[in-house]
Amino acid sequence: MSGGSIAVVVEIVISRANEMKRWVWIALILLVAVSSGVFAAEAHLNEQQKLGRRLFEQSCGVCHTKPTLIAGMYGPELSRVTLGGRQDLVATFISNGTERMPGFKYTYTAGQIAAIAAYINTLSPSTDDTATHTSGKTPVPVR
Repeated sequence: MSGGSIAVVVEIVISRANEMKRWVWIALILLVAVSSGVFAAEAHLNEQQKLGRRLFEQSCGVCHTKPTLIAGMYGPELSRVTLGGRQDLVATFISNGTERMPGFKYTYTAGQIAAIAAYINTLSPSTDDTATHTSGKTPVPVR
């Protein structure tokens, strides 16, 4: 290899290294921005509500949150207006379940169920008009 072609190869390697550094910085900035948004979303929650959020995401989110922007949900959307905003009724439904929803009284303690109800009470109702899979009947908790 001549001296000129070595210089070209070195220049290409340096150019690619600089491009990789730029992409690493962009990825790092995006990661920080996204993670700070997640922490900001939890900043207004008290400890009980934070526990409720974690449990909701673990057990309830599969049916009560949208998996994609265009997909519907299996269960109804839950928010602070669910069951008239009454956390005691929400906790009863979570504990005992309905015909279509399992009860969680054997999975979670009463305190954990109260935490989920407290978290649901912090959620704003959606303005999204995507239909959810519903039977049209008002759910009744199993006793």
